[in-house]
Amino acid sequence: MTMLLQLTLLGLKLNFRNRMAILYGYLFPLIFLVAFWAVYRSDPVPLALHLGQFLTITILGSACFGLPTTIVSERERGVWRRYRLLPAPGWVFLTSVLAARAVLLVTAALLQLALAFVFGMPAPAHPFGLLAAFAVASFAFLGFGLVIAMLVDNVPAAQALGQCIFLPMLMIGGVAVQLESLPTWAQHTSLFFPGRYAVEALQLSAAGTGLSRAVFDFTALLFTGAAGAIVAGAMFRWDRDFAPRRAWLLLAIGMWVAVGVVAEMHGLASISAVKDTREVGNASDYAPAPPNAKTAPPFWQDVTQADIDVIDFKRLPPDEGVVAPLSRGDEVQDPIIQPALDRIRDGLLGWAPGNVSDPVQRTRNVLAVAAVPDILQMEQVERFVPRLVFARLQAVIPPRDLPKVLYWIAMRPDDGSDAAMNQLGTFGLPDVTGPTKPVRGRVMLYAFKLLGRLAGTLPNN
Repeated sequence: MTMLLQLTLLGLKLNFRNRMAILYGYLFPLIFLVAFWAVYRSDPVPLALHLGQFLTITILGSACFGLPTTIVSERERGVWRRYRLLPAPGWVFLTSVLAARAVLLVTAALLQLALAFVFGMPAPAHPFGLLAAFAVASFAFLGFGLVIAMLVDNVPAAQALGQCIFLPMLMIGGVAVQLESLPTWAQHTSLFFPGRYAVEALQLSAAGTGLSRAVFDFTALLFTGAAGAIVAGAMFRWDRDFAPRRAWLLLAIGMWVAVGVVAEMHGLASISAVKDTREVGNASDYAPAPPNAKTAPPFWQDVTQADIDVIDFKRLPPDEGVVAPLSRGDEVQDPIIQPALDRIRDGLLGWAPGNVSDPVQRTRNVLAVAAVPDILQMEQVERFVPRLVFARLQAVIPPRDLPKVLYWIAMRPDDGSDAAMNQLGTFGLPDVTGPTKPVRGRVMLYAFKLLGRLAGTLPNN
């Protein structure tokens, strides 16, 4: 154990003396983070939807460039020949190399997260799940980084091979480009790249339901990492003059293929069976004023049934779509997401913004609880939260007033206060620290959808 610790500390010293290691280990992740922020800075919750992506890029950069470049350069200089004389088996040395790289990787990720918080990213919804996902993803890719280091003889070859893995993983592997933006063939191809599973596991912990829905992702990463570790151990060499046993490489590549085949058999390629690319639009898109329309009601109490009757509820996005989804009344949710739904339902009871005196602001605040999971694309949770919100509104707003209040909010989505959007921690949701217009748009849609159910125009079953 003492030898392992000493070798790990020595590896850290050598890494910090290596300019290339610092570049790939620290500057590289920060550049990608700034790029993600620049592209997605208009998101209502900055960087929350992309945490899985930029953390995976950090791990990939270390595994494809930092780790193999450091190992190969040391081996070229004959440093490893001296290690061979140590009274310790090879596995102790390899473990120390990985331990040193893990320390560098964790500190780089912490630095990246610190800058992300400065940019306005909220704290992850499941921090311990995020830590576990990061550890497993690091294990998967660092194992393959060792394989690269054992396979090549010089630094340029290590960098070239790293690029051959890094770039396809970014472009069609679901890492830099979100899977829903990729064509169908690329979504199927991404199943054979472990980067996809790393992003999904990390993202579920950042702004999703947690790792309960990431069992396959975890399993895929564990098997990938185990295969890489076995192959790296079998191909291990102290000196560049020894030829690696390349036949073992088939095991590492074969594991990627096997994981992809199993995922394909389970139908995991498609991200969303229903695509809804329509814009949220304006209130006038759903409630066009007739030619001889009277003046709009001056107060919400003055809203009449005639005002509600002009709404064309059929123009709203479908409940099964991506924008403002809403579950059927008789639909049974997955037991895995029940704890998240229970937290939201129980949190609504004592939530201060949901109990303010003004019924319009109270309703607007409660509707925001349904809007944020939709903005964050929180898988199945986003479809069931509107039902919880609807039940709460029916309990705290008199039945004769609720249709009027919903109409008022739907027709005036830009009115009222946004303060409640910064008080969502009760529900395990991130606060909205960016532009609030997208959230207000979802509030408008849900106000229309719930109003349609009260009016009997939309099905409530």
